[in-house]
Amino acid sequence: MSFATLWTRVKVGMDAPLVSVEVHLSNGLPGLTLVGLPEAAVKESKDRVRSAIINSGFDFPSRRLTINLAPAELPKHGGRFDLPIALGILIASGQLQCDSLDDFECVGELGLSGDIRPVDGLIPALLACGHSGKTFIAPIDNHEEAALCHETQSFAARTLSEVCAHIERRSLLSSIPPKKLMPKPLTSQLDLNDIKGQHQAKRALIIAAAGGHHLLMMGPPGTGKTMLATRLSDLLPPLERTQALEMAAIQSLSHQGIDKSLSLSPPFRSPHHTCSGVALVGGGSRPKPGEVSLAHHGVLFLDELPEFSRKVLDVLREPLENGEVHIARASQHVRFPAEFQLVAALNPCPCGYYTIKEKRCSDCSDRKAERYQSSISGPLLDRIDLHIEVPPIKKEVFFQTEQNGISSKQAKELIYKARNIQLQRAGKANVKMTHQDLNKFCFLDKETRKFLENIIDKLNISARAYHKIIKVARTIADLDASSNIERSHLTEAISYRRMDRNFKTL
Repeated sequence: MSFATLWTRVKVGMDAPLVSVEVHLSNGLPGLTLVGLPEAAVKESKDRVRSAIINSGFDFPSRRLTINLAPAELPKHGGRFDLPIALGILIASGQLQCDSLDDFECVGELGLSGDIRPVDGLIPALLACGHSGKTFIAPIDNHEEAALCHETQSFAARTLSEVCAHIERRSLLSSIPPKKLMPKPLTSQLDLNDIKGQHQAKRALIIAAAGGHHLLMMGPPGTGKTMLATRLSDLLPPLERTQALEMAAIQSLSHQGIDKSLSLSPPFRSPHHTCSGVALVGGGSRPKPGEVSLAHHGVLFLDELPEFSRKVLDVLREPLENGEVHIARASQHVRFPAEFQLVAALNPCPCGYYTIKEKRCSDCSDRKAERYQSSISGPLLDRIDLHIEVPPIKKEVFFQTEQNGISSKQAKELIYKARNIQLQRAGKANVKMTHQDLNKFCFLDKETRKFLENIIDKLNISARAYHKIIKVARTIADLDASSNIERSHLTEAISYRRMDRNFKTL
């Protein structure tokens, strides 16, 4: 046999298209030709494969080798093709005997000694392989990723020799047992009671968690904005297994590796304000996911929001609206999911104390404070559901030792009940409701609608802000276990548009 075909996968964003590795052995001067749009790292595989084959006890054929990676129009990069190329050479040269090659796929970078090294972005390939009904051979160091994909039968290999023995049925590889994802613990070291006072801010945080709404907090330094933000992910319901798998796939594509203690807890990301637009939403010549995708199904916290570049902040508009990021390059177009919950915090002015009458800074004029806040564009503010002010804590509250207000455990009970109501009603969180859903599930009586119309005229809010108010009011009603949106729910929802009013009164 002088021809062999093996199957592998290439990574293109969250997808893993199938690639056939065709190896042909023919007469002629010894040499190896690699075709199929390979990049530099793939072209270098010929030297790695040659040494790996020899050091694994096989002979590298002294004939003309042609290797085709199909489809040819799909760019190939990285060392993930080393293992299938080496196996194809051994099968085509008759050194490896097997009946069928169509029932498995494999990836892996080869060391010169024949060791199989891990590759990144393996979970999309594993999931795609499982959907096709094939088995997968993965590097031993990628076993944690393979263990998460329960639908795919996977085997872990350390060396090229082990894979060859498995194919010939001389010595089978160890099957990778599925790993159980740990449920989110009911208790946590972070509790809402750790925050003194700030009852309105805690209320807004519960509403945000119950409906999946975005939240903006404005207040002077030291009022608890960061503490509130860090507790949001703990209040959210635990992830489903499919969501956790999607999150793990994004982590594997980002080159940051998968957390060994991966659980069903929503992620929490807090990038520094010096990050670039590419770091925030993803990109690069070989597109990788950014912070918004790493926060998928979790929380993205942007502290000191006006310190971010305005151009960087404006790249958040599409992900906030669509829940995904599309990155277009000359060679490919990739998509990364980005259904995150945005929590942002800012000071009212550069010094931080502009709105505090007792400690108003003489350095910050009205115009200076307005300029500082206007670094956040109106369209971005329009996409944030809840705007609240976090005032300074009074001294008598700060020195209280007993716990007061709602605890995280009590808040979770309210949030989970509200989420269940939403799932039973529309099959989704309130933040994801469409215009048709609003008409169907957010009925307003005549007096309540008239009240809302007057508010819209007075504040001159946009159509998007109107829909945000309705969704927030629906969430407040769900927290009260009310089937209809009452005027009190609508009034509270309107009170959470602080920045709409502030921009007109500064």
